[in-house]
Amino acid sequence: MIGLEGKVLVAQGGGPTAVINQTLAGVTLEARKNPLTKAVYGALHGVRGIVEEEFLDLTRETTHHLEQVAATASSALLSTRDKPDAEYCARMFQVMRRHDIRYFFYIGGNDSADTVRIIDEQAKSTGYDLRAIHIPKTIDNDLAVNDHCPGFGSAARFVAQAFMGLNLDSRALSGVLIGTVMGRHSGFLTASSILAKKYADDGPHLVYLPERPFSQEAFLADVEHVYRQHGRCVIAVAEGIKDAQGTPILLQLSPNRERDAHGNRQLSGTGLLGDLLAETIRKGLKIRRVRADTFGYLQRCFAGVISDRDAQEARELGETAVHYAMRDHLDGSVVIRRPVMDYGVCYDLVRLDEVAGRTRTMPDEFINEEANGVTALFRSYCRPLVGTQLPEAHRLRAPRVPKIAVSA
Repeated sequence: MIGLEGKVLVAQGGGPTAVINQTLAGVTLEARKNPLTKAVYGALHGVRGIVEEEFLDLTRETTHHLEQVAATASSALLSTRDKPDAEYCARMFQVMRRHDIRYFFYIGGNDSADTVRIIDEQAKSTGYDLRAIHIPKTIDNDLAVNDHCPGFGSAARFVAQAFMGLNLDSRALSGVLIGTVMGRHSGFLTASSILAKKYADDGPHLVYLPERPFSQEAFLADVEHVYRQHGRCVIAVAEGIKDAQGTPILLQLSPNRERDAHGNRQLSGTGLLGDLLAETIRKGLKIRRVRADTFGYLQRCFAGVISDRDAQEARELGETAVHYAMRDHLDGSVVIRRPVMDYGVCYDLVRLDEVAGRTRTMPDEFINEEANGVTALFRSYCRPLVGTQLPEAHRLRAPRVPKIAVSA
C-alpha cells in the first residue's frame, strides 16, 4: 500500500523503564517528518486510554520539550497492566477507525506484542488499512528473537552498581548480604550484578537464577564455603527462583500471594524472599550478621543511572519502527539483533507471533555448572549493554605497620 495517509497513534504498556521515552520521542519526531502524517496522537495509560479516547495531540508538542521528555525516566504517556482480549481489542479498533488512525505503534513487552497482533488481524479481516508495529521494551530482557531489549541496559547498570555498593559494605563489616532482584522467569537482570566486580574476592560471590532449580541444601553449602573462604558472602538472587518442581521459593513462604492482571502471582514489591533466605542462613549456619535488601522497582526508572547505549538504541528503535510502517508499509515487531558479539546491532522486523506471548530465558552457556553463578561469556554479552565505563572501586595499598604493643 503506497501513500497511506492518516493519523499516527503511539502508546506505552507494562512496566516503565529509564529509556522508554526515547522510543516515544523517536516515533513522534520521525512520524511528524512524514507528509502522510495528519497528526500524531499519544494514548494515555496504554490500551485503556485508547478505549476511553484519552489522547494527547503530540503534533503540537515542541521538539525541544520532546527531547527533554525523552531524557526523563518512566512512561510519559503513563501505562497500564490491562491485558486485552479479542473483545477489548475490538473496542480499541473501533475508536481507532473513528479517529482515522492508520499507524499504530505500541511500546511494550510480549503481551503488548500480542495486543498488536490481535489489532492487526482485526484490521485485515475488515479490510481496514492499518500498519501496526510492536516496539520492544522490558528491563527483564526476556523478549523472544531480540538479542536484548531497551530498558535492560540501564536497569542492569543500576543493579551492577548497587551490588558494587553491597560488596563494599560487606567488606567493611563482614557478614552475609543478600540482594533480591526482579526476574520471574529470566535471570538476566540478576546476573548483571557481577559486572562491576574488580578484585578476586569481590561480591556477589553467589548468583541464583530462575533458570536453574534452587536447593536449600546446596544454597547453604555454597554460602558456608564462601563464608569460610572470605569471612563474608554477598548473594544475588532472582525473585523467581524455583524448586525442582517449578514452585517459586517465595510461594513456599507465602502461598496466598495475590495475582496481577495477567494472572501471575505477585513476586515483586516484597522483602519476604530475602527475609526467608536470611533466616535460612541464620538457622542453618549460625551466622549472626545476615541482612537482605530487595530492589523491587528501584532499577526500573532510576534517573541517575542510564546507559547511553540503551538510550541510543531505544531512540533508534522508535525511528526504525516508523520507517517500516510508513516507508515500507509493513506490520510486525521491531527487534534488535547483534551480528557480532563485540559490538554492533541492527534492527529487523519479524512477525508479531514470533514475539507475542513468548518468553526468552538465559542460555545455558551463560550459567555456570554449579548453578550459583554466571560465565565469562555472559559478561562479554552484557558488558556493552550497560554503556560507558562503570564506577570503579579502589582499595588502600599502604603497608601494614608492624605490631609493637600487642606482641610485647
